[in-house]
Amino acid sequence: MVNKKITMLWMQAGACSGDTMSLLCADRPSWPEFVEQYGIDVIWQPSLSTRPMSELMEDIDAIINDKLILDILCVEGSLALGPNGTGMFDTLNDQPKAFVIKQLAEKANNVVAVGTCAAFGGVPAAPPNPTESTGMQSFQGESGGLLDNGFKSRSGQPVINISGCPTHPNTIIQTLISLVEGYPLDLNHFNQPGEFYSTMVHQGCTRNEYHEYDIEEEHFGEPGCLFYNLGCQGPYTSATCNTELWNNRSSKTREGVPCLGCVSPDFPRNAPLFKTEKVGNIPVALPLGVSRPRYMAYKDLANDAAPIRIIERKMKP
Repeated sequence: MVNKKITMLWMQAGACSGDTMSLLCADRPSWPEFVEQYGIDVIWQPSLSTRPMSELMEDIDAIINDKLILDILCVEGSLALGPNGTGMFDTLNDQPKAFVIKQLAEKANNVVAVGTCAAFGGVPAAPPNPTESTGMQSFQGESGGLLDNGFKSRSGQPVINISGCPTHPNTIIQTLISLVEGYPLDLNHFNQPGEFYSTMVHQGCTRNEYHEYDIEEEHFGEPGCLFYNLGCQGPYTSATCNTELWNNRSSKTREGVPCLGCVSPDFPRNAPLFKTEKVGNIPVALPLGVSRPRYMAYKDLANDAAPIRIIERKMKP
């Protein structure tokens, strides 16, 4: 149990509130349980707070002027820097919201980018990106975020990216608990916590055996693999979707929808979502770690070795 109140400010920029809605589905613990159990002083959460905007602005001013400690700054949504770098496409109290958030980040002990939009730019930053949107410390996995590459919060960490569209609710809660408890976060090269971004969506997929034996589907609603023809990004995407199910029940691939790779820095891809790009009968992008010559040799052998129960689609996802 934490004795002192932990201050948290949740700022929303260019967002659809999807990550907030996901947060409300958390159950280990729930959002109210987390706030009560860990003594969280939620300064502001745009979808949940009832305080007047004038009080929010007073608190923001106090944080920027070092009169109020900010333990955790959560940012949801991409940062709009347009038009022409002014940031005036998205304002807060007649100020560019992105630049207000930048000032807050410089004062925060921890900064968390919640969702792919805040982490990497996401949907608003997709080409042609008319709003000049970007992520907190990254633009699609590269430099060009609101904050420079060398940014460190007052705790010495970069922006912690918990990407997803939306982010899994328990990923949000468990990351926040780690920060409150002072547990070290093992961040990967995209500054994502390795605990939640080190397992492929492909692992745990109930269609996995169809993939291994090259049983390909061309239409939705069939039980086989969605990778070869229908654009599934599961073999490239690190997320918990098939190891920690949504609503403790299901995932996209279990319901017959290809993984869209929504946690990835380049989401949404500038390519068809439901079509696998191929040269001949070989996907252009192979599963991570697979060499093309070995894949080509393995593909035909795997299909020839497929058990009857797989060929006849008797294994239900």
